[in-house]
Amino acid sequence: MGTAKDRKKELNWAVLGTGGIAGEMAKSLKAAGRQFYGVWNRTRKRAEDFAAAYGAERVYSKPEEVFEDPKVDAVYIAVLHDVHFPLIMEALEHGKHVLAEKPITLNSRQLKEAEKLAGEKGLILAEAMTIWHMPLYKELWKRLDQGEFGKAQIITANFGSFRKYDMTSRFFSMDLSGGALLDIGVYAISAARSFMGGSPSGVKSHMRRAASGVDEQSVILMWNPEGQMASISLSLHSKQPKRVMISCEKAYIEIMDYPRGTKAVITDAQTGEKQEIEAGDEKTALFYEIQDMEEAVRNGDAGLMRLSWSHDVMQIMTDLRKEWKLLYPGEVW
Repeated sequence: MGTAKDRKKELNWAVLGTGGIAGEMAKSLKAAGRQFYGVWNRTRKRAEDFAAAYGAERVYSKPEEVFEDPKVDAVYIAVLHDVHFPLIMEALEHGKHVLAEKPITLNSRQLKEAEKLAGEKGLILAEAMTIWHMPLYKELWKRLDQGEFGKAQIITANFGSFRKYDMTSRFFSMDLSGGALLDIGVYAISAARSFMGGSPSGVKSHMRRAASGVDEQSVILMWNPEGQMASISLSLHSKQPKRVMISCEKAYIEIMDYPRGTKAVITDAQTGEKQEIEAGDEKTALFYEIQDMEEAVRNGDAGLMRLSWSHDVMQIMTDLRKEWKLLYPGEVW
């Protein structure tokens, strides 16, 4: 997977979008001595300002120009998630590797179609999920696999934001595919999935809607055939600590600010002795995604990007929205 050209050099990246997360990615790259090759935004002036701020070489007037540029190897999609899918498909059709912000697509049908096309084209498709790439998680997964903590039994994850009741904002708008699940729930479910030995096979939930119809608050339970369970609480209108706890046979692990976690506290289940481990830097969280993506392209190893986990998370979120009868305008399941 990946051409000889891809394997010999750092990739030329183009970014679609100029919002906050795109700026963070640009800062991460710049801090590491790297830069975006090109940028597109619906408002050209914003794209020009972005290019000037972060040193991008090219400014594009429309997405098609990005996909048709032979110098672009990979695209980072950082626009609103309701338009991820068509951009992903067009990028893949033109032979570009794709890293798309979370959630990678709106639903599992879209992701399956994108996965199929990426496979046919021999390209890397991945979700820009920080949890998959932070050094702290890689260390914890390794130690868990080695049996240091025993089997993970129960995972609990919280994520709550306080967003003003503005039903026209992207957080609450049905037209913009708003709601807690796709905006913040994707982090909590991803964290839980990463510590489960197998794919969840059952999910139960209770959800409360906002006035606009999107999911404002929910509690989610899920489990797998290995007997592991996870509980998740989400809210768009009440603050919660971003906290995940993994309860294992021999210890429990706590991670605060877990979407970009850099420190974990491990408590021995018998002695109560605590151990802290630190790994990674929150400031370069997004660059870890780029590093793994480029390695995946060079080595032809899509497994580095954990798309199978993203697939599981997307299936869970799609099943939940089907249960809730929460279908966005124009969406097809």
